[in-house]
Amino acid sequence: MAKRGKKYLNALKLIDKEKAYSLADAIKKVKEVADVTKRNFDQTVEMIFRLGVDPKYADQMVRGSVVLPHGLGKELKVLVITQGEKVKEAEEAGADYVGGEELINKILNEGWTDFDVVIATPDMMPKVAKLGRILGPRGLMPNPKVGTVTTDVKKAVSEAKKGRVEFKVDKAGNLHIPIGKVSFDENKLYENALAVYDTVLKLKPSGIKGQYMKNLVVKATMDLL
Repeated sequence: MAKRGKKYLNALKLIDKEKAYSLADAIKKVKEVADVTKRNFDQTVEMIFRLGVDPKYADQMVRGSVVLPHGLGKELKVLVITQGEKVKEAEEAGADYVGGEELINKILNEGWTDFDVVIATPDMMPKVAKLGRILGPRGLMPNPKVGTVTTDVKKAVSEAKKGRVEFKVDKAGNLHIPIGKVSFDENKLYENALAVYDTVLKLKPSGIKGQYMKNLVVKATMDLL
């Protein structure tokens, strides 16, 4: 077994692994541990849900999005693929990149992916579909279920800029959802976490039998406690 460092051992003393912490207390512990480990960057705080679902069944897929009240602590670059009058709407809403086929071709031919969110109007989706192999693995493919395929471009851009987070259950039935940075104060992290928790709860598939939320962990990205 690898020898653990002093910071890790000191941080470990802060956690009672036999105790079930409330959401507020878990966030407090995350910040306490981060103070001890003292990483040289501002870690992301995430919630990890272990759900009682089997994603191989379509009626047990958990997928959605949530607008975090206090954002994620970084400025997101938003790309809108559209045409006609929606171009001006996207630009006025604050999108970083707006265009149609020329941007689709730039992604296809140059491998351009310098953006964090992709929004598309429905009329452009037949052409956007060819980007699936590039955007899909990065979690950037527009999808109506999470509000990124829409005619309400203004709302979609606004929510993305405020801190809308998309999520999808993995093959093991887990969700990994960021809720902010370690540098956020506890109240902001708690309010973001509560928004995520409420959203995941509301997405419980109707066909689930037994316990839906089996386990929930709140942690900073590099603090593996």
